[in-house]
Amino acid sequence: MQKNNLKHFFHLHFLVLIAGFTAILGELITNSSEVIVWHRMLIGSLLLGLYMLASNRSFKIDFKLFLKYSFLGLVISLHWITFFEAIEQSNISVTLAMFSTAAFFTSFIEPIFYKRSIVYYEVILGFLVVCGIFMIFNAEFQYLKGIVLGLISAFLASLFSVLNGLMVKENSAITISFFEFISGVFFISIFLMFNNEFSSVIIDDLFSLNYLYIFLLGSVCTAYAFMASVYLLKFISPYSLVLTYNLEPIYGIILALIFFGDNEKMSLPFYIGFFLILFSVLTNMYIKKKVNK
Repeated sequence: MQKNNLKHFFHLHFLVLIAGFTAILGELITNSSEVIVWHRMLIGSLLLGLYMLASNRSFKIDFKLFLKYSFLGLVISLHWITFFEAIEQSNISVTLAMFSTAAFFTSFIEPIFYKRSIVYYEVILGFLVVCGIFMIFNAEFQYLKGIVLGLISAFLASLFSVLNGLMVKENSAITISFFEFISGVFFISIFLMFNNEFSSVIIDDLFSLNYLYIFLLGSVCTAYAFMASVYLLKFISPYSLVLTYNLEPIYGIILALIFFGDNEKMSLPFYIGFFLILFSVLTNMYIKKKVNK
């Protein structure tokens, strides 16, 4: 039993490592953010669709649900586009530091949709997050555009997680994600066509290193990581899953330092601000766990 728990523990941290590696791939891939996300969602939807076929899952859903999933597909695609664009405009460390504020946004968005009041400790910890952002802003002002895009991406990620949490009550997570990804491909395709850029999604060389990075992003970092997370929920609590995934920015920043060295080395105030944000997020989750016992 203990051996199985240890196996699931390492599997979960491997998935968090994969999540952190997403940012590395975003830096390595040479395409625009819209094209990266288009391919990511296309590959992800195809693999999820194959999984649904193999497991005899139905593709039939109510039209109203389809519209809801389509909206969420738009939200998650915008989240990923702003995430990769933030990397383009700054670097991985700045983007992941801003992305770590997603849990902060969730603590204020969740009460709106779940009809509960904001508690005092969320306000205090929220203030610490703002202090952390302010420190990073002052220390790395040259990355202003990346900081703003990173915060927008974090907000969209938190909005998606809250709304998606409501949707999971109505259907399986894999089915929902399949339709979200398909919808994301559709919306990005419309955007690219209106800008006469749809031809940019065409890959000239499927065996190029750039396409290998794209395929890894769509298959390992999206489809596999998602299905594995759903599988792990059979053995670990949702709290443990979410808490561990909050370590993604740390994993990602360490990987960025390994892969890109000096380009990812930041000032001391940046790291103080980042750990202040991370401390606030993890403390918030710990208090929630204690209060809900």
